[in-house]
Amino acid sequence: MRTLGGILLAALLAIPAAAQDKITFGTDWKAQAEHGGFYQAVTAGLYRKHGLDVTLRPGGPQVNHSQLLAAGRLDFNMGSDSFGAYNFARENVPMVTVAAMMQKDPKVLISHPGVGNDSLPALKGKPIMIGSDTRAGVWLFFKAKFGYSDDQMRPYNFNVVPFLVDKNATQQGYLSSEPLMIEKQGVKPVVHLVADYGYSSYAAVIQTSMKLVQEKPDLVQRFVNASIEGWYSYMYGDPAPGNALIKKDNPEMTDELIAYGRDKMKAHGIVDSGDSLTLGIGAMSEARWKDFFDTMSGQGLYPASMDWKRAYTTQFVNKRHALEMRR
Repeated sequence: MRTLGGILLAALLAIPAAAQDKITFGTDWKAQAEHGGFYQAVTAGLYRKHGLDVTLRPGGPQVNHSQLLAAGRLDFNMGSDSFGAYNFARENVPMVTVAAMMQKDPKVLISHPGVGNDSLPALKGKPIMIGSDTRAGVWLFFKAKFGYSDDQMRPYNFNVVPFLVDKNATQQGYLSSEPLMIEKQGVKPVVHLVADYGYSSYAAVIQTSMKLVQEKPDLVQRFVNASIEGWYSYMYGDPAPGNALIKKDNPEMTDELIAYGRDKMKAHGIVDSGDSLTLGIGAMSEARWKDFFDTMSGQGLYPASMDWKRAYTTQFVNKRHALEMRR
């Protein structure tokens, strides 16, 4: 004879599990520490906790995830900075930024010690090696803020050797990678974090379509919330699960470089500083977006009449979500 408990258990087992919403999320480059919170949200089951079956699609040099997002091939995309959001708005592409996982953009300029290049203002008029993306991006901030001129620009081939052989050289980079490569060659570089000089761009922003925001706001909120939890877990908990998946997606990534990147993000408040300290990771403000627009429109990148507010929404952030996860 079957007991009542046995009957109830059988009934519960017969109920199908709740369907998970399938989501495809594109990152801005090959897997690395700067994507750690998203990878942690996958491996720690945080997306699944929010009813989401998330597939991470790494970016790379031949991948344009912004185009794939606009074409509907991705549900969400990780934008590297605030430029993408304003580019969408300028071209009237119906995409919107819903969260900023990094309060500080990790872009840096790197100089040699002991030659007088100890600050960004000191670099005015001096040669700086930068890539094409930087010329159309953060270089405009340097021109507006410090009076840099285009004749300072030198080509950057993503190789630190030209920097190492010239003590007067300065090059672009990211806080979490090039400085370590240079240090391993015996040089302790001067690292200028551009965000600490008033560069107001957000980084690691989450972009999606206005259609999804309007038709499925609950799904967007769940994705944002789970991503926020992933970043708290990665920055303040055990990052090992996320790191394991990062290395699986990018076999070239080493434990040393991942640990260095995470340590630098913590030390400089890349993910958690400013507004996020009170409003939670992912926070955004109108003042920050306006400051960035004013600077870039002043350099002619965007028309002053552009409706810049359509580039983002704070509907899904600034709710102090998961603040208790901060250690």
